[in-house]
Amino acid sequence: MGHGFLIKTQGPGLYEFTTDVTNWVRDQPIEVGLLTLFVRHTSCSLLIQENADPEVQTDLQNFFHRLVPPTSDPSMSYLTHTYEGPDDMPAHIKAAMMPASLSIPIQSGRLALGTWQGIYLFEHRNAPHTRQVAAHLGP
Repeated sequence: MGHGFLIKTQGPGLYEFTTDVTNWVRDQPIEVGLLTLFVRHTSCSLLIQENADPEVQTDLQNFFHRLVPPTSDPSMSYLTHTYEGPDDMPAHIKAAMMPASLSIPIQSGRLALGTWQGIYLFEHRNAPHTRQVAAHLGP
């Protein structure tokens, strides 16, 4: 069974969409299976991360910004792909470091996530985007 999720972003950050996924899975006839999520873009990522303390998301965003700053930072002067803005190539690098897909077991018709785990799209670009995440649920 296939489905898609649209996630509207407003710049860099982690955008949780666990509730959307949970609601869709709940309405499916599969009790035990595997959910695969795949982001259809090369400048954002998917993560399963803590959803109890928002400081975790802030710290992750700050860490990756320090690790891979924009091309306007002198330390990034070696990059050549700069015509789409100073955040574009760093966004591709960050996306290459993090997953584009996730696999989540389904048990008793529910996501088998841990207590504090949430599903996030990690936006790496500065401008707002509408991101597409493809979902497939199989036995």
